[in-house]
Amino acid sequence: MLRVAEQLPVPLAKPVGEIPQGDLKQLRRAARECHACPLWKKATQTVFGEGPEHAAIVMIGEQPGLYEDREGLPFVGPAGKLLDRALEEARLDRSQLYLTNTVKHFKYEIRGKARLHKRANAAEQAACRMWLAAELLRIQPRILVALGAMAAQTLFGSTFSIVRERGRWRQLADGRRGFATWHPSAVLRTPDEKRDSMYRQLVEDLMEIRRHCVASDRSASSKSKA
Repeated sequence: MLRVAEQLPVPLAKPVGEIPQGDLKQLRRAARECHACPLWKKATQTVFGEGPEHAAIVMIGEQPGLYEDREGLPFVGPAGKLLDRALEEARLDRSQLYLTNTVKHFKYEIRGKARLHKRANAAEQAACRMWLAAELLRIQPRILVALGAMAAQTLFGSTFSIVRERGRWRQLADGRRGFATWHPSAVLRTPDEKRDSMYRQLVEDLMEIRRHCVASDRSASSKSKA
């Protein structure tokens, strides 16, 4: 185990005690048995991240929903389908990205027969943060993309405003680049008359991320040839 402050690629808000070690397969297995907060009791399963072990870009969402809880994979429900469409428009290949969430279990409340999403509280977010820390420590990404307010505040601090500060690059303490944009579920919840505009902002943000990656790769290639 490592203390959070040791070797972690970025500072996380309210870091928790120790980071589990291992490759992504080992971490995924270990996370299945996590009882660090009460959310595991009602969830179907842990929803760990998915993607290449050395992805250049990690996209961090908020928490799993109903469909993710059933399938055990991130971004497979309606919000995931909207994200897939936006990624395709921005010409970003999902298979080259690592997608995960700040919280790894589905939190919900029962209304009638439906299980409706409920935001994880601060203690539940903090308890789950060791898994996000472990993922980042293992992957060592160049770019971190926060999808939504919870992820953005986890990376950039509790005063971060997704409304005011989305779409801007931020330099992280270790030199990596951070970026925040709308969570696709927020786009889906937006009233019809504003939804298309918000979706276009999401696509434009993803295009900016792609442009930055292309420019960074060209710069690295030029330096290697010099």
